Amino acid sequence: MAADQPSPPVVVLDLDGTLVDSVYEHVVAWHTALHDVGLHVPTVRIHEAIGMGGDRLVAHVAGDAAESAVGDDVRELHDKYFRAALRTVCALDGASELVEALAGHGHRLVLASSSETGLVEEMLDLLDVRHHLTAVVTGSDDAATKPAPDMVLAAVEKAGGGDAVVIGDATWDAVSAQAAGAASIGFRSGGINADRLRSAGAYAVYDGPRDLLDQLGGGLLRLP
Repeated sequence: MAADQPSPPVVVLDLDGTLVDSVYEHVVAWHTALHDVGLHVPTVRIHEAIGMGGDRLVAHVAGDAAESAVGDDVRELHDKYFRAALRTVCALDGASELVEALAGHGHRLVLASSSETGLVEEMLDLLDVRHHLTAVVTGSDDAATKPAPDMVLAAVEKAGGGDAVVIGDATWDAVSAQAAGAASIGFRSGGINADRLRSAGAYAVYDGPRDLLDQLGGGLLRLP
C-alpha cells in the first residue's frame, strides 16, 4: 500500500447470524429458558432482542422485575439449551471465505460478540477464521454489551485504531456501531429485514456473507 493511501478500515465482525447460522437456536433456547421459570414471552420479541448481551436480554423482553428475580437462572438455562442445539448449528455460506477475502484486502479483523467466551469459542470451531482475527471481544470481557458502543470501541482499539466498519445481522450491531462512531453493514441472515437494519443505521444490507463476498470484487470494503 502506498504511503499516501489510507489504511483499509478495521472490520468488526459479529458472530451469531453473521458468520454462523445460530439465531433461531438462540431464540428457542431463550424461549424455553423463560418458559421454564414461568415467563411466557412471544418468540418474535425474543428474536428482535437477539444480538444484545444476555445480561440485558431478560430485562428487555420480560422486564426489570423478571431480571431481578430469575435473570441468572434464565441465562444458565439458555446456555444449557443452546449448547444442546449446537450440533445443528453450522457456518453460514461464504463466511470463512469472506473473512479470508477481507484479510487479504488488508483489513484488520476483530470478532465482537455479546455471547460468552465459551460459546464463542465453540462456534468459532465451525469456521476457519481464527488465524485472520487480530482479537476477539466477547460478553465475558469487561465491556458493556451491545447495543452499548463499548464492544465496538474495544475491538477497534485492539486492532490498533482508525476508521471502522461493523458487520452484523442485528439492529443492535448497527446501533452500537453508530454510538461508537463507526459505519455498519447489515446482513439479513439473522432474520431481520433490510428496512429495519437500515433504520437502525446500516448503510448497506446484504443477504449474508456470500452475498457480500460476491460483491467485493477486487476492491476494498469502503466507508460510506
